[in-house]
Amino acid sequence: MKFLVVGAGATGGYFGGRLLQAGRDVTFLVRPARRAQLERTGLRILSPAGDYHHPRPPLVGAAEIDPRYDLVLVSCKAYDLAGAIDSFAPAVGPATAVLPLLNGLRHLDVLEARFGAAAVLGGQCVISAGLDAEGSIQHFNEAHALSFGERAGGTSARTIALAEACAGARFEARASSAILQEMWDKWVFIAALAGITCLMRAPVGDIVAGGAAELAVALLDECAAIAAAAGQPLRAPLRERYVSLLTAPGSAFSASMLRDIERGGPSEGAHVLGDLLRRAADPSPLLRTAAAHLSTYEARRARQSTTAAR
Repeated sequence: MKFLVVGAGATGGYFGGRLLQAGRDVTFLVRPARRAQLERTGLRILSPAGDYHHPRPPLVGAAEIDPRYDLVLVSCKAYDLAGAIDSFAPAVGPATAVLPLLNGLRHLDVLEARFGAAAVLGGQCVISAGLDAEGSIQHFNEAHALSFGERAGGTSARTIALAEACAGARFEARASSAILQEMWDKWVFIAALAGITCLMRAPVGDIVAGGAAELAVALLDECAAIAAAAGQPLRAPLRERYVSLLTAPGSAFSASMLRDIERGGPSEGAHVLGDLLRRAADPSPLLRTAAAHLSTYEARRARQSTTAAR
C-alpha cells in the first residue's frame, strides 16, 4: 500500500513516521519551509514508545504529485483544509482512499464534495504530540491510537488492507465498524476539553483547584446532548472516563487549542466548537460562551494582523 501523508507535523509526522519505520511505502506532502527543515534535520520522533530518526524521509511538494497512491492520510489543521485539498487533489485517483484525521465532522462534507462519498473514509486518532523548536516530533505520553472505517459501517477490503498495512507499526491501529460513533465520541470530548481549558486559560488541574470542575462536566453534558440528538449518544462508561479526565486534581491536561491561543496562532474553534453548536437544537449556554470566546479571540487576532500590516 502506497501512502501519501499530507503534512509532516505532529500528527502526520508521527503516524507517517511510524509507518516509514515499519518499512511501509510512505511519502510526505509538505510545504516549502517544512520541506527545507526536514531535508536539513531529517524526520525525528521523540517518544516514550521509542525514538526514531529518518535522515532523508521521502518528500514531495504540490507540483510533484501524481495519482499513484492507494491512501491519502490528511493530518492538517481544519483551517488549512481548503488549501491542503488543492495541493493533494492530483494524488486522488479512481481507487484512492482519503483518510482524514481532523477533529469534528465538517471536513467529511468538504472532502465528499470534492472527491465523492466513496473516496472518503472516517477516521480519528488519539495522540498528544507537538513540534519542538528544531521541528522534531515530541510525543508526550503513551497514547498513540488510530482507528478508521467505512462511514456507512461494517468492514471492507480497503479497511482490512489498511489494518494489515498498519500492523507492526509502533502505534495502535484498528479498523472500526462504527467509525462515525467513534468520531462523535472524540468530538464531544475535544469540544468539552478545548472549551473549558480555553475559556479558563488553564489546564484541568488548575480549573479543579479553582472550584470550576462542575462547569467542565456541565459543558461535557451539553456536548453529549448534541451528539445524542444526532443519533450518536455517548455511552455511560465513556462519559465516566471523560468526567474523570476533566476533573482530575493536579492534572496538567489541556487542549492543543489552548496552546494555539497561548502562542497567538489560529485555532480550530469554529470547526470544533462552532460547528457543534450549530447542530444544537436546545440551548447550550456553556458551549455558546466557549465558542463565543474563541470567535472573539479570532476577531481580535484578525484585527491585530490587519493593523500590523498597515
